This record gives sequence, C-alpha cells and structure tokens, in this order.
Amino acid sequence: MVTISESVNDIVSRKPFLEEALASGLINLSSLAREIHPEVCNRLEKDVKHGAIVMALKRLKPNINFQINLRIKKVVELMGDITVRSNLADYTFRNSDALTSCQTELLKIISTRKEIFYAFSQGIYETTIIISDIIGDDISRIFEKEHLTFKISNLSSITIKLPEENAQVYGVYYHILKKLAYEGINILEIVSTTHEFTVIVNDSDVDAAFSVLKRLKHDDF
Repeated sequence: MVTISESVNDIVSRKPFLEEALASGLINLSSLAREIHPEVCNRLEKDVKHGAIVMALKRLKPNINFQINLRIKKVVELMGDITVRSNLADYTFRNSDALTSCQTELLKIISTRKEIFYAFSQGIYETTIIISDIIGDDISRIFEKEHLTFKISNLSSITIKLPEENAQVYGVYYHILKKLAYEGINILEIVSTTHEFTVIVNDSDVDAAFSVLKRLKHDDF
C-alpha cells in the first residue's frame, strides 16, 4: 500500500527544479501541500489531511538536498579541461532555400583551417552561425543574398569538457548557468554536444566567466 510519504516523494521527484527549490527552503511548505493535495488524495484513493502532507514534505527536504548535491557534485568533480576561444562573431540569418548551400560553401573554406572556431544552430525560422571573426569577409560574400537579422562581434567561447555521467544527470547545465547568472554574466549563446558545453559571452565578460567555471570544482554544494 502506498504511503503519504511515498506519494509526496514521487510527485516532487518528477519535478527537478521543484526539488532544488524545496531543498533550498525557497518554497512555502503549506502552500505546496495545498497544491499537491488533490494528487496525493487521488493516489491514495482517500482524503488526506493537509498537515500530514506538510509533515511528509518536511521529512523529504534533507534527503532531496543530499541527492541533488551528490549527483551534480560527482559530475562537476569529473569535468575536464576548460578551453577559451576569442575573436568570434555571431551571425543570424533568416532561413531560406539557399541557406544550406551557403553553409556548404562556407564549410569547404574552413574545413582545412583548424584554427577556425565555428558552430551552426538551425531553428525553425532562423539559423545562427558562430565563427572566428577572421572569416568575416567570406561570410559577407557567401551570405550576401541572405537576410541577416542579427550580428555581434567581440565575442569569446568557453568550452567545458563533461564526463560521460553528464548525460544521465539532470540539473548540471542549470547549476553551471546559475553560477554565471549570480555573477551577472550575460550569456549570448549556448552550444552543446553530448560531452561538451560551450557558452558564448562578450569579450568583456570572458575573464569573469572563466573564473566562475574554474571554481566550480571547489564551490560548496
């Protein structure tokens, strides 16, 4: 038979950001108990007192905090090198039938130039290219007939090598971005692969951002 504590634990565990907020004491337990009361009653198929749910949430807090911190701490401790690249530019074009051909031409030019940083991100309506500014003249020529909706230069990228465990742990990216946000660092773009996480920032923010990311392994949880 499912208990009140088990039911509350299952409801909260399906909402990772609620878990962290609860563990940090940012949520009023009485209000949360009222919100999940109907679902708890439905699961147990009986009326459950509001106070009983509040008590279950109080018992849950220390365990949640430990579990969240343990998972993220393990990933952070296994993070690899941090790589910084400067002199980047961000171009965003409106999607068109010819845009893919333009990208292909650009790839032919940069395929033999290992010093060039580039990343493509295609959305439903637009495509963003983040690339070394040294290739700016080629971008202007190749994409001359495309509709440029946004451009910004003087950018830097900071790439973190992540362990394989990253793919199985929720909240890692949130933890990294939260640390940067606390320091008032604006992130213009995010680029990720399975085991790499890259943030694009203004050149003026790169030193501060690098310091924050470098300290991650030693920060308290």
